Amino acid sequence: MIPNITMAEENYLKSVYHLQQQSSIVNTNALAQHLDTKPSSVTDMLKKLHSKKLLNYEPYKGFYLNKEGAKAALATIRKHRLWEFFLVNKLDFGWDEVHEVAEQLEHINSKKLIDKLDAFLEYPGFDPHGDPIPDSNGKITYQDQIKLSELKINQPATVSSVANQSAELFDFLKMKFIQIGTILEVKAKTSFDNSLEIKIKNHSSVHISEQVANLLHVKII
Repeated sequence: MIPNITMAEENYLKSVYHLQQQSSIVNTNALAQHLDTKPSSVTDMLKKLHSKKLLNYEPYKGFYLNKEGAKAALATIRKHRLWEFFLVNKLDFGWDEVHEVAEQLEHINSKKLIDKLDAFLEYPGFDPHGDPIPDSNGKITYQDQIKLSELKINQPATVSSVANQSAELFDFLKMKFIQIGTILEVKAKTSFDNSLEIKIKNHSSVHISEQVANLLHVKII
């Protein structure tokens, strides 16, 4: 059974979960950087989470979520992504407006509310940014997708997710007429810097950097 956890503890567990997608063990400095806080504060919180039996610790290596910790992290992620879906699809928020609001709503601690929200939304599989929404058991279904930078020349594809959800990236994508569901093709790749010329359906061609192309994921049509 998951113990009562605070809002701050939920945020830490969620951050550890996300960092574990790149590395199975998370060190204090990486977590401090991810949360933009002091390593000493991170150490104190990790000790609390360890005492609540939500984290395991390996000396000189770092921490990782145990079964209960992962369950708690996925519950918070589920709430966050369901609220984002609700805000975009029911309240007409833009996909670039919902993250901060969902950060607040994700800490509402009512399983009944979230289960009813999930049913009301007809059990969506992905949030407005293309990230998978865990089901009530924490199960995640991943999309069959690749990075835009890996797409072959003249291969039609649909934008399926965005790896970075910063306001700056959303502003850039808006200027380029790119969002989830956008149909596009790579028309050319520059050998000098690997930047791409992209043809977007119903729009003129645009140019994007390799950095942006690595942040966008697509599904081949």
